Amino acid sequence: MKKSVLFLFMMISSLALAQSPESQKVKYTTIKQKVCPNQRGFQLVLKAIVTDSRCPEGVTCIWEGEVTAVVSVYKDSKLIEDTTLVFSMENEEDNKKWFSKYLPEKQKKIKSIGVVPYPKEGSKIDPEDYYLKIGYLR
Repeated sequence: MKKSVLFLFMMISSLALAQSPESQKVKYTTIKQKVCPNQRGFQLVLKAIVTDSRCPEGVTCIWEGEVTAVVSVYKDSKLIEDTTLVFSMENEEDNKKWFSKYLPEKQKKIKSIGVVPYPKEGSKIDPEDYYLKIGYLR
């Protein structure tokens, strides 16, 4: 019995100490559809949503769907490239690598990338309401 309690205590302690809450805190940044003039360094802009086939909330689907978007990269307010990205589970790692090339150093540990807002049954999303939400570890 003592060995079981000791083992349990050691397991809980090691899990609690393995990841400090501060080092695993997720912060978020957004990529919107507007270019900020006179910005230094890289700036990412959501140029357009080409398709959004995600399964709406309130609907049962056999496929989760995906979003295709054009993202523009500016450096010192000059257009560098337009890239078409597909946001799905299959492309998640490739998208993280692509975004990390252009994000500031403190935001390069990307945890998640999402297209917001998420569709709801019976509602149409205004194209101007879309933005990208990137979660990163600090």
